[in-house]
Amino acid sequence: MRFPLFLYCYFCVMKWIGERISFVDEKYRTTVVIHPKDNGMVRALMGAWFAMWLVIGGIVIWSYFTFSLTDQEKIAIYVFMAFWLYFAIRVGRAFFWLLWGKELLKIDEASFTYKKSIRSYGKAKSFLLDNISKIRMHQPEEKSFQAAWESSPWIKGGERIEFDYAGKVVRMGRKLEKRDAELLYKLLTKRVSERLRKMK
Repeated sequence: MRFPLFLYCYFCVMKWIGERISFVDEKYRTTVVIHPKDNGMVRALMGAWFAMWLVIGGIVIWSYFTFSLTDQEKIAIYVFMAFWLYFAIRVGRAFFWLLWGKELLKIDEASFTYKKSIRSYGKAKSFLLDNISKIRMHQPEEKSFQAAWESSPWIKGGERIEFDYAGKVVRMGRKLEKRDAELLYKLLTKRVSERLRKMK
């Protein structure tokens, strides 16, 4: 699904906060793009692992249709393929996110829109500014298990900014460093406050 509202105005000036966050201020809206961490070595290793995993799955499927197998052997293959499919999807999504993923945010006169996008694909969700409350940072303690877990390239999560909306918590800012998260937090809270004041 394309989201043309996030296309930058040709004459607008793009600014950067931190190494991964760019934004454009226009008269009636602010658009923000959060890029994934650029680590060529991690992408190469993950791509090699993912390719190897696909080859293994292909060989197992080929063996299933080529050889005469007992019922027990077929059951073992079913169990393995369920395990294989789970990790193929999980790692594949994380790998494609590192290659082409980005988080897109837009604050206009009445709403806050958020989209997790791989290339141009992804679903945009809109939230009325009046119903957003308690915008805050979520930063795990350094050297904690959670921090180590979220820093893993196999994990897509680790959002650093969140707010409450209609009884739910909306999160964004995947794996941002503390300084970048603070800068993004200040930008978002300032723009949301400005839009709310104009609405009243």
